[in-house]
Amino acid sequence: MTGSLYFVGNATTVLRLGPFTLLTDPNFLHRGQWTHIGQGVVSRRLTEPAIGIADLPELDGVVLSHLHGDHFDRVVSRELQRDLPVFTTPHAAKRLSRRGFREAAPLRTWETGALSKGSVKLTITSLPGRHALGPLGHLLPPVMGTMLEYREAAGVLPFRVYLSGDTLVHPQLRQIRDRFDGIDLAVVHLGGTKVLGVLLTMDGRQGTDLVELLAPRTTVPVHYEEYGVMKSPLSDFTEELSRREIGRDVRVVARGETFTLPI
Repeated sequence: MTGSLYFVGNATTVLRLGPFTLLTDPNFLHRGQWTHIGQGVVSRRLTEPAIGIADLPELDGVVLSHLHGDHFDRVVSRELQRDLPVFTTPHAAKRLSRRGFREAAPLRTWETGALSKGSVKLTITSLPGRHALGPLGHLLPPVMGTMLEYREAAGVLPFRVYLSGDTLVHPQLRQIRDRFDGIDLAVVHLGGTKVLGVLLTMDGRQGTDLVELLAPRTTVPVHYEEYGVMKSPLSDFTEELSRREIGRDVRVVARGETFTLPI
């Protein structure tokens, strides 16, 4: 079987893992449009998504790290199929159900959902994430990371994809390393998003800390230079990796490009 990651923009990707096709953190607003980030904060999109919702392939499900306007926007809420499974936090699942998404699947931290096609299985495990540290963290919607484990047959080693979600580096992330024996691909949300001077997503230094902590075989950075609140460009991450001489495989995938996964 083969796999690929197609980068739409922001944190939105189309992931193909064998016969499964997933959409992550769907954001299809156009350049110049505004979105609600949270707590009354709005931000303008600076880029154009590579495709629109009408251009998506047939999907098996959606993985949503949290319910913010740059991860599940008003276009998606209006146009995405209502019967698609959406694997997300209980907070987001409850609100999506009210919008008519009938298959919103709430996952608490370490809970697992699954998709199957014959003997081929894809498990989706919710992982710890924290959108902000300190008191502000209690005001923002809960966020989850996700581990996708693709198996072509029982007893076969899985291909693991880690989706960081909009997390900052915090002590609970060490449990990911302890629970999963090797990560094949990490899709890391960067951008150094700041609101009122408070860091809400990983900047270059934190992103490098995460790569050092989890040691994925390959890392694809996303979620940078897309909205006005993102203050840390991609170069902060790549330069910090170089400065520390980590030596990990990092693949920068431009919007509209496809990265073939070594499944």
